[in-house]
Amino acid sequence: MISRSLDSLASAPLRFRSVLRLVLIVLIALLVSITHVEHRNDAVFKAVLVLYAVGSVVWLFFVMFRVPPAFGSWASTAADVVIVVILCIASGPGTIALYPIFFLLPISVAFLDSPLATAALGFGASFGYLLAWVFYAIGDHKLVDGIPAVVYVQVGCLLWLAVAITSLSFALERRRARVVSLLDVRRRLIAESMRADERHNRELSEQLHDGPLQNLLAARLDVDDLRDNPTPEGFDRLDAALRETVSSLRTTVSVLHPQVLVQVGLSAAIRELAERYEQRWGATVECDIDEVGRFESQALVYRAARELLANAQRHSGAATISVALHRGADDVALSVTDDGVGFDPTILARRVAEGHIGLSSLVVGVEATGGSVEFGKRRGGGSVVTVTVPADLGVGELAQD
Repeated sequence: MISRSLDSLASAPLRFRSVLRLVLIVLIALLVSITHVEHRNDAVFKAVLVLYAVGSVVWLFFVMFRVPPAFGSWASTAADVVIVVILCIASGPGTIALYPIFFLLPISVAFLDSPLATAALGFGASFGYLLAWVFYAIGDHKLVDGIPAVVYVQVGCLLWLAVAITSLSFALERRRARVVSLLDVRRRLIAESMRADERHNRELSEQLHDGPLQNLLAARLDVDDLRDNPTPEGFDRLDAALRETVSSLRTTVSVLHPQVLVQVGLSAAIRELAERYEQRWGATVECDIDEVGRFESQALVYRAARELLANAQRHSGAATISVALHRGADDVALSVTDDGVGFDPTILARRVAEGHIGLSSLVVGVEATGGSVEFGKRRGGGSVVTVTVPADLGVGELAQD
């Protein structure tokens, strides 16, 4: 089903051009009839034109109800040029009347997403027009001086059109490829985002189960014991279990929504984040953080700090991590440096293809705000990642919960 749908979409330009071909044949007939041209071989001209029309109708029905072969575009393109040249040769004096048709031929294939087909038809039409005049000059004794100079100018115009249409076709092809690539990345980002939500929910469930829930279960047992045998030691254990539960829940809530980011701003939030990672993973986290105030994309910078710290711990094996946050005249820069194994930015595309998009989605988000993410190597080993975002996107008070 999907394959048939894709084949149908791919055949749509060829079907549209088949309709345009019939219109082109009507225009040829009108041009010749209006100008009252006396053809060199009237019978051949009319026979070729009728066969061209009949063949075009048959081809139109074929491509409408069946998937055309891969060579269909090239075959029909070559047939157009050959038949129009034959019409010109059969007409003789009518060649000048059919001149506009040679302009229409390359334009009719510009939307086929095939620069080569466009170039072939454009240049083929140009030299075909010249060839028709060569036969006319040889077969008609009136042209004793050869081909008129104006014909060469007309051929030059056709060549110019061929180059222009081919260049346009190349530009459209590059844009189409870019759009397809972006759509593929978007599809992968959406799929990975859904998987990330599932992983996050699973990790949150495990964290609540292994931490606060176990502490509460232990506290309930202590309460049962205290009913029968109230002792100071029992109350101390109960108090310690409840305090640990509160601390664990606060940490979890802070990860889900950094309240400190809302209350005191980005600088304090990143300091707290660095302290939490230092306590959790054991690595030394050094901070050089200025007060940068509030700005619209501060949540994105906080997310970047969290992602880069996690990446430094999980993938680089760093023992020391440095976090710097500074504000310039027009932007805010976050820099995370580690002494780990380093990072190769060329693997981003491969990691997206494999379904790992933490850093890749971060790059997309930062660039969407007009910012940038730069990857570098630390002198002596390790990596440096710098995230820069505009600070003038709109400064205001964040909503208070």
